[in-house]
Amino acid sequence: QAQLVESGGGLVQPGGSLRLSCVASGFTFSSSVMRWYRQAPGKEREWVALISAAGDSTNYADSVKGRFTISRDNSKNTMYLQMNSLKPEDTAVYYCNAPRRGPDYWGQGTQVTVSS
Repeated sequence: QAQLVESGGGLVQPGGSLRLSCVASGFTFSSSVMRWYRQAPGKEREWVALISAAGDSTNYADSVKGRFTISRDNSKNTMYLQMNSLKPEDTAVYYCNAPRRGPDYWGQGTQVTVSS
C-alpha cells in the first residue's frame, strides 16, 4: 500500500526558513513525478512545485519561485521542499503528492505557520 509521510513543518518568523520532507513507500518512487501542494485556511488546495522522476527538471508556482526549492533523493525515497524567505501568506498545510493514472497518492500534510 502506497504511503507518503510529510515532516518538517512548524512555526517560523517571517523571513525564516524551513525544510519539509516527504518519505514515500509502497510504490516505485524513483519512477514517479512528485509534487508539493498547500492549503491555507479557507482556501482551496494549490499546487506549489513539481519535480521530475530523475530530479533533473523542476517547476514552481509564481508565488514561491525564487524562494522555494524542490529536490529529491531517490536512494532514500524522499522528496524535499526547502523554503526560504518565508512570508505570512505561506502559512498552510503542505502536502506531498504522487500523481497516478488512478487516484493520486497524498500524504497527511504538515503544518507551516509563518508569524511573528
